[in-house]
Amino acid sequence: MSFLDPVLSPVLQPLVNLSPFWAIVVLALGISFLSTIAYKYLTNQSKMKDLKEKQKEFQGRMKELRSQPEKMMEVQKEAMKVNMEYMKMSFKPTLFTMIPLLLLVGWMAGHLTFEPIYPQETYSLTAMFKAGVTGNAELVADAGTEVLNSASQAITGGAVTWSLRSTEGEHSLDVKLGSQVETKKVIVTKEVKYADPIQVSDHSDIEKIQLNYKTLKPLGTKSLFGWHPGWLGLYFIFSLIGSLLFRKVLKIY
Repeated sequence: MSFLDPVLSPVLQPLVNLSPFWAIVVLALGISFLSTIAYKYLTNQSKMKDLKEKQKEFQGRMKELRSQPEKMMEVQKEAMKVNMEYMKMSFKPTLFTMIPLLLLVGWMAGHLTFEPIYPQETYSLTAMFKAGVTGNAELVADAGTEVLNSASQAITGGAVTWSLRSTEGEHSLDVKLGSQVETKKVIVTKEVKYADPIQVSDHSDIEKIQLNYKTLKPLGTKSLFGWHPGWLGLYFIFSLIGSLLFRKVLKIY
């Protein structure tokens, strides 16, 4: 999860709980708007406009000179210089917006990737062990969690999987291998919220514990031409739409 959770979650989590789809739309458009505003005021728009006009001019001249390759190459070199200058000016706002953008996208990745585990819903947990480790692994669950298959199982193929069902709340699940114990937290809730799916240990024969979440589908059973996009696909689509719209409305060059 993002280290900005204490700051962002109180503001954004209620929107996510209301509708993951609309949360993605609002965040995508909001980030696009702020990025466009930054671009507008962190670049010399008058200079950018002049460069844009020169680019169009060079494109027109190159079309006219198709039958004269040498002259067209000369014009193309001039056009490349203008394009390079335009790109340098365009890159400046990115230096200011990149870190906030990455932090917000990181928060979305930590809150919109998986479906939550709902109260009394069956879910599974898999423990993975170092190569060559054998024997029985045991899962010790707290009072609010029911183990639906055998709590003690033989390690097969380097892993053991337990089926579970829990009441609403935060639970601790202990995976035991002899005297070694690794604890995994699980959150069971009606909100769109979940614990980190994977926990890795460097100092134990229990190498990894994984909660097997279902991938969140913000559109539910609906699809886009047979495609069921996750949060990142929808974010990209609405960011692109927002960017094109705001650039046109604000007359960005």
